[in-house]
Amino acid sequence: MARITQKIIVMGLGYIGLPTASMLATKGHQVLGVDVNKDAVETINSGHIHIVEPDLDVLVRSAVNSGNLKASKEPEEGDTFIIAVPTPFKEVDGNPKAPDLSYVEAATRTIVPYLRPGNLVILESTSPVGTTELVYRIIVESRPELEGEVHAAHCPERVLPGHILRELVDNDRIIGGLTKAANEQARALYKSFCNGAILLTDSRTAELSKLVENSFRDVNIAFANELSVICDHLGINVWETIALANRHPRVNILQPGPGVGGHCIAVDPWFIVSSAPQQARLIRTARQVNDDKPHWVIEKVKAKAARFKSPVIGCLGLTFKANIDDLRESPALDIVRELLRLNIGQLLACDPNVQPGKLEFALAPLKQVLKDADILVLLVDHGEFKEIDLDSIRDKVVIDTRGALR
Repeated sequence: MARITQKIIVMGLGYIGLPTASMLATKGHQVLGVDVNKDAVETINSGHIHIVEPDLDVLVRSAVNSGNLKASKEPEEGDTFIIAVPTPFKEVDGNPKAPDLSYVEAATRTIVPYLRPGNLVILESTSPVGTTELVYRIIVESRPELEGEVHAAHCPERVLPGHILRELVDNDRIIGGLTKAANEQARALYKSFCNGAILLTDSRTAELSKLVENSFRDVNIAFANELSVICDHLGINVWETIALANRHPRVNILQPGPGVGGHCIAVDPWFIVSSAPQQARLIRTARQVNDDKPHWVIEKVKAKAARFKSPVIGCLGLTFKANIDDLRESPALDIVRELLRLNIGQLLACDPNVQPGKLEFALAPLKQVLKDADILVLLVDHGEFKEIDLDSIRDKVVIDTRGALR
């Protein structure tokens, strides 16, 4: 059984690692957060944050001021090591959507010299089936004397950006250990800050369960996105159609958009496809539908722009969802970049949640976009955009991919 308080090393201080490290620190654990980003390390050690998430700044400041949270570029010895690093795509044999486990592998190799008998290594990064076994294999191949002495488990994150701190505490957690001892040690640790149920299984089931959660949503969003294309073809209002269909007691259609973004829903289904390419037919098709939606939006903009001699195109929103600063796998950002490349008009991009200078192109204030644009393309339904006075834009061509300007 794990000790009541531990020294915990968290590898990766991004959208999952930093909230997790801070939460553990406020519960009395001694936490060392490790990240390769020097600026992020210095920012955290000063009690500030380098990402946008409601109330995270307060939590980090409290954790740092208590002395329980420190950040570093190098790990130390500890009791539990949590790996919370990215798992993006890479191209393999012509497949651009193959899982890239290089960050997980690098983080594992980095902690290997610091491991001791009795340590627990937890993989929180969303990963293809078999990745926890890979982590353990790297450890014992590098240090054979630790075989059977170090435990490994997968505990996938299940939080929603914008609500991370609440869901980190309240959501049920899945723990998939390679051994019973790994499960018990992990359960004791997560119980120190989780109010949700702790559900124990094996590592491969835990890995697939997380992928299935996001693939379920992806398939449902694909239905909504395909429906929006059908309605556009038939000249029917998709938002009204969905609202009416959802009045059925057993129907709950999600809302369409310009595509699907974020590191979870836009990525995880491809991990299933990579593990079972012949069997994952529906999951693959849904992913293709959602991946194709940005191209459909671009064609709509091109068609509208062709009506003008030198159109000003105002794009509202760049992040992958509303009211956050996360640009990972954002279809809105892909659309804006492609429109810039096509050069079919002057483009003004606006996003109140993205810091100026973060992207390769300039951002414009909302007031300027609403004044100057001939074509308005709403890509993300940020709260600020929902407050736009509709009378002020009635003379403009509006392409609303989120149904926010109705």
